[in-house]
Amino acid sequence: FDGVMLGVAEAGYHFEFTHCAKLDVPPPSPEDLVVLYVPHADEWEALCASMLAAGFKAVDSFNPYWDVRGRTFEDADGYRTVLECAQWSP
Repeated sequence: FDGVMLGVAEAGYHFEFTHCAKLDVPPPSPEDLVVLYVPHADEWEALCASMLAAGFKAVDSFNPYWDVRGRTFEDADGYRTVLECAQWSP
């Protein structure tokens, strides 16, 4: 196995991305999403620019709901991240 963990110590959570070269994993669907809520427009715009600079491709969301206040980005493997310009509330 190979992978990386991303997180902030104070947050109490992290993302873990792993890869196993011996495992045949089915391709992602357009609804395999990580959604991140960014409440401040200037920070959201900067993060969108960072996604593009990092090589992600901006795509239309399969679910048009995410295109109203957000942008969807796809990585080279077809996995998608939505940056939603809004405050998350449960």
